[in-house]
Amino acid sequence: MADNLSGTAENLALDWILGTGTPTRPTAPLRVALVTANGTDASAGTEVTGGSYARKNLSTAAAVNGATSNSADLVWTGMPAATVVGVEVWDSAGTPVRLWYGPLAASRTVLAGDELRIPAGSLTFSLS
Repeated sequence: MADNLSGTAENLALDWILGTGTPTRPTAPLRVALVTANGTDASAGTEVTGGSYARKNLSTAAAVNGATSNSADLVWTGMPAATVVGVEVWDSAGTPVRLWYGPLAASRTVLAGDELRIPAGSLTFSLS
């Protein structure tokens, strides 16, 4: 998901790098959401609902050359019937903040009760 920071995350990153404002670090753990319609810089996509679906905690290694990826498999079991077209990354604040978004390389259609897996190293994040 190259450069798919939400508008909020872009402002936080710039304020931190430039030493302006008072950026607040996102509340850990960060969580990955699955969406059936992709969002934009300003608005969230349509998140999957139903079945046993819930956002999954994201773990990553330290960035190298401006990039990193998920360091553990992300696995959703008991999915509702859906076509997943993208992912979003949210923090865990009382009112969660959307930080990153992006489409999957290929949408994934799941049937009720199916499992959806994003293997370690497959969800990449970069700034360029």
